[in-house]
Amino acid sequence: MGPFDLDDAAAYAVWRDAKLVAAPANVDALVVEMGDIAAPTAAERDAILARVRRANMAVYAAAPRPGGDDRDAIRRLAGQLGLVRLDGNALADGDGITPLCVHRDGARSRYIPYTDRPIAWHTDGYYNTGGHAVLGLMLHCTRPARQGGANRLMDPELLYIRLRDENPGHVAALMRPDAMTIPGNEEEGLVRSATVGPVYFLDGAGRLAMRYTARARNVEWSPDPAVQAAAAAIRRLLADGGAEVFEHRLEAGQGLVCNNVLHTREAFVDDPAQPRLLLRARFHDRVAGT
Repeated sequence: MGPFDLDDAAAYAVWRDAKLVAAPANVDALVVEMGDIAAPTAAERDAILARVRRANMAVYAAAPRPGGDDRDAIRRLAGQLGLVRLDGNALADGDGITPLCVHRDGARSRYIPYTDRPIAWHTDGYYNTGGHAVLGLMLHCTRPARQGGANRLMDPELLYIRLRDENPGHVAALMRPDAMTIPGNEEEGLVRSATVGPVYFLDGAGRLAMRYTARARNVEWSPDPAVQAAAAAIRRLLADGGAEVFEHRLEAGQGLVCNNVLHTREAFVDDPAQPRLLLRARFHDRVAGT
């Protein structure tokens, strides 16, 4: 029993009310000003954790680091926040961190995160399931685009509330073990088996998590009418947006720390002399204490 058990209405009501009361009103409430991200003070760390507890995400803001080499700083900050187990996906660099920039050729050029095109709603690593699920995410901006590249952000727990309040059957359908399938990938060097799993699920500690993509291609939804209706409800609610959806463009020295929240990316235009560069780190951990 508990707030995510559809038969425990009392526990859900307590959790729901507390969640809605704590939810921040705007993206500014997520921002934590920092000095050196490689060595956060206790107050800075606590401020990030407090925001992630409220909204499953925080935005840190610091001066750009000299030389622009942010990888070690990201790993140090992540460790201070309990993010340790990096997801070594095929397109990450050897240290587990992925540079997100435009690639004109090579394996990365075939995938939309490495283009300047918009990216629809998703959580990261939605093709991972079970013990390999991506639970934590960091995005760090080394250089923003000349124009565009903002993210929209939504706490999956707020979407869960909207779905459950509308129809608890949506939640039941989305928690089915066969709700969403990501077909296998057999491209050279990136072989991956098909992954079948729920959209909403509980991690090993009983905390709510989500894997989702709004893309129409390379995803197969269960043909069950309840799952089809639930998937349509997600698309509608995300399209409706509202106060629960924040928009923020990361500037140099800023980063997103989150429990793999729903996010998008708008199209962007690069400065050829200083092309956009974000560093992405995915983790099999949640932010500590959240």
